[in-house]
Amino acid sequence: KYVEEMNAFACPMGCILEYATTDREGYRHYKSNPEDCAVCPLREVCFSKKQKQKVITHHIWEKYKDIARKNKLTVTGKKLYKVRCSTIERSFADAKELHGYRYARFRGLKSVQMQAY
Repeated sequence: KYVEEMNAFACPMGCILEYATTDREGYRHYKSNPEDCAVCPLREVCFSKKQKQKVITHHIWEKYKDIARKNKLTVTGKKLYKVRCSTIERSFADAKELHGYRYARFRGLKSVQMQAY
């Protein structure tokens, strides 16, 4: 469970998994104290025998992704998604089929950008 005030997660036993680092892809890693995990009765439930501590990976935009997922499941969200299928996705399909964007002729970002023009 995420505790926003502390920027940390809480394990099922109530121990805190503190923020450790953020990688290049935007994932934050939270790690528990290995000494707390060594004597924990739920050790087998949280992680494997080879690991010494619990690690949770959480994306920096996860809160906003959850909000978007919830909005998509509402009545209004479902109506908007139906409209998207017929308008936005149609233009991507046309670009792919009619303008040769199914396959890239070249490799590398610079070359593919040249192909797009």
